[in-house]
Amino acid sequence: MPTTVQTRNTRQKDAIRAAFLEANRPLSPDEALALAQKEVDALSIATVYRNIGSLVDDKWLTPVDVPGHSTRYEVSGKAHHHHFQCNTCGTVHELEGCEMQSRPKLPRGFKYSSHEFFVYGTCSSCTK
Repeated sequence: MPTTVQTRNTRQKDAIRAAFLEANRPLSPDEALALAQKEVDALSIATVYRNIGSLVDDKWLTPVDVPGHSTRYEVSGKAHHHHFQCNTCGTVHELEGCEMQSRPKLPRGFKYSSHEFFVYGTCSSCTK
């Protein structure tokens, strides 16, 4: 579980945290709202954005930049990994491990510093 700076806890923030933990994948603010409203019906998108900002500041959430789409957020503290986006429903899922991190094949004389990698396709829910 990620470490957090002590900030005020509210029912709304607790519901938003629970949404990210339940989903166990990167969420957009709209996806977080839909899940968190199961616990706090009157939750607004403005409250979700405000609390996501606070949770990012507290290092409880980490932004996930999705090329060509709005930023998603995931629970912090996970090992280096990449993401898969479904072309049908748009959900983003985590991929385990990374071959590139341990053995990038670079041209002679090049130095590795970092990389980004995103996989696109169809998720298991959409292939049914």
